[in-house]
Amino acid sequence: MTANKKFVSFSGVDGAGKSTQINALRTWLEEQGLRVVTIPFWDQVATLTGVREGAGHKIFKGEKGVGSPDKPVNRRDKNIQTWPMLCVRLGLYALDAMSTRRQVRKALASDADFIIFDRYIYDQFANLRLRNRFVRAYVRGLMKIVPRPDVSYILDADPMAARARKPEYPLDFIYINRRAYLDLADMIGGMTVIPAGPVQQMRADVLRHAFRALGFESASHEQDEAESLQRAS
Repeated sequence: MTANKKFVSFSGVDGAGKSTQINALRTWLEEQGLRVVTIPFWDQVATLTGVREGAGHKIFKGEKGVGSPDKPVNRRDKNIQTWPMLCVRLGLYALDAMSTRRQVRKALASDADFIIFDRYIYDQFANLRLRNRFVRAYVRGLMKIVPRPDVSYILDADPMAARARKPEYPLDFIYINRRAYLDLADMIGGMTVIPAGPVQQMRADVLRHAFRALGFESASHEQDEAESLQRAS
């Protein structure tokens, strides 16, 4: 494997399977003897998280916590798409972009061989009205100060299946949010969209792409498995 330090990001709608695919990639990397660091965007990068979460609960009367099939929650935060909230987000995401820049530099200066971002600034941008010309110019401006990962994965998902796995937001918002991720990929370019599918197929797609894009050696049973799954699909 290459000795150069790499960092990648995983993005997508809630319930797309990011944690599963991150854990699979991390496990494989650690089996190769690499020191891997996972950075959860909301916990370590996003700014003013307490204020933001509290606003969703107190102002918009949304529920807190992470939804699960046996315990759904009704969150009201990023799915509130009013013009006043757009203005607030533009300010917050500018702060997030600067924080992203700092955290990437810090991670790349650490002793880790490989850094995985569990969500990235892209996930914030997907909450905006990306078909508005001003918003698109705003995103392009912030992209000039945010480091680009070696690979930026977007995990696509069927909205109904995603909501079944993680019931937190209305189905109509998940459809809108999914479209925003795909629009973002088209707008800024260089992102890798992993098609929705069974967990093992998506895992094979992620690993196969990692082998090719990140300079990993090909002599691995994992690559053989990835290619076998691809042929069978």
